[in-house]
Amino acid sequence: MTTLGTIDRPRKHEPTKQVPTMKPSAHEPSVTESPARTTAGVKTSRQNRTRDMQLIPEALARAHMQDRLHEAESERPALRLVAARRMQRRAERASLRARRALAMAVMN
Repeated sequence: MTTLGTIDRPRKHEPTKQVPTMKPSAHEPSVTESPARTTAGVKTSRQNRTRDMQLIPEALARAHMQDRLHEAESERPALRLVAARRMQRRAERASLRARRALAMAVMN
C-alpha cells in the first residue's frame, strides 16, 4: 500500500478535508450540478471507508487490551491479599507442627 499516514491515523483523501491547490479561473464556466449527483470523490470516499473498516478490528483489539489491563490492575491487590492469607495459614500450620514436636520432645 502506498498511501501516506499510519495505521492509527491514516491520511484522509476526501476533497473537503484537503487544502485546495487550484482555484477555478474567472473565465471558466462553473458547473451547477447538485452535490448529490457528482461522482468526483466517490472513489476516494470508498477507499477511506474500506480503510476505516479495516482498522475497526485493530481499534477493538486495542480497546479490549486496555480493558483487560485495567481489570488485571484492579485484581492485583485482591490477589496479593489472597496470597498473604495463604502464607499466613501455612505459617500457622508450621508453628503448630513445631509446638507439637516440642511437646513430644519434652514428654519423652
